[in-house]
Amino acid sequence: MIFSETVRRYERLCEENDVPAETVMAYLVELSQRERYDLYVHFEEDMPQDLALEFEKGMQRILNQEPMSHVLGYSWFYGYKMEVNPDVLIPRVETEELCAQILARMDEIFPDAETIETADIGTGSGAIAITLVKEEPKVHMTATDISEEALVTARRNAAVNEADIEFMCGDMVKPLIEAGKKLDVLVSNPPYIPAEEQMERSVVDFEPHVALFGGSDGLKFYRQIFRDCQAVLKEKAFMAFEMGWDQREAMSRLVEEMLPSANYEILKDMNGKDRMLFVYFGCKGA
Repeated sequence: MIFSETVRRYERLCEENDVPAETVMAYLVELSQRERYDLYVHFEEDMPQDLALEFEKGMQRILNQEPMSHVLGYSWFYGYKMEVNPDVLIPRVETEELCAQILARMDEIFPDAETIETADIGTGSGAIAITLVKEEPKVHMTATDISEEALVTARRNAAVNEADIEFMCGDMVKPLIEAGKKLDVLVSNPPYIPAEEQMERSVVDFEPHVALFGGSDGLKFYRQIFRDCQAVLKEKAFMAFEMGWDQREAMSRLVEEMLPSANYEILKDMNGKDRMLFVYFGCKGA
C-alpha cells in the first residue's frame, strides 16, 4: 500500500459515502503521529504494514458514518486532548471561539479579581471547563452535568489535562443552587437543536441525544437557565452560551422577556453566523 494511492482511493470512497474527503488525511496524520509535511515527503513510499492495517480498519468505520473522533477515541480542543466516546458530545471548533470570547471578557470585566467563580453547565466531555481553567489561572471552576456517564469522561479529561475542577451531577443549575454557589461567570453550551430537525447519521447515530436536542424549538434549556440563573449569579456577573446560527430573533425575545434588566449581545463566529450569546448583569460587554 503506497501512501498516495491509498489516500486517493479512500478520498474517492469518502465522496461516494457522503464523508468529507479531507477526513482521510486528517485521520492518517493522527493515526501515524506524523506531521502532514512528513507524510507528503514519503507519499510515494509503502505504508508500514501495521499502520496500513489499522488505517484500513478505522477507515471502514468512518465510511460507515462513525465520527473520526470516536474511531481515534479522542478529539483536540483549544490545543488540549479530550477523550470522547458515545457518552459525550464531540467538541466543535465553534466552541473554541466561545472559549476565546469568554477569556477576553474575563480580562475586561474582572481585571483585578483574585478568583473568578465560574460554572460550566452541561459540561459533557469537560472541554470548556478544562480550557477556561488552563487558560485563566484565576478561574475556580464547577462543572455540572445530568449524565453520570458524561462526568466519568469529564473527570478523566480533567485529570489528564491537570485541570482542578469540582464536578457535580444534576439538572442544569440545580446542583449549584443546592450547594449555595455564587458565580461571576456562568457558561453553557446546552442542547439547542429543535427535536424535529433532521441531522446527519454521524451525529444522530453516534452522539448522545441528551446533549443535542433542546425541545420543540431548541430553547428549552436556555429557559431553564434564565429562570434559575439569578439564584447563583453575583450582582456583577455575565453568562456565555453557544446557540444555533438561526436562533438570533428567538433568543433575543427570550432574553428580553425573561431577563429584562440584563444587557446582552449576540456574536458571530468566524463564518459570519450568529453563534454566541453573552448576557451581562451589573457590567457591560466588549
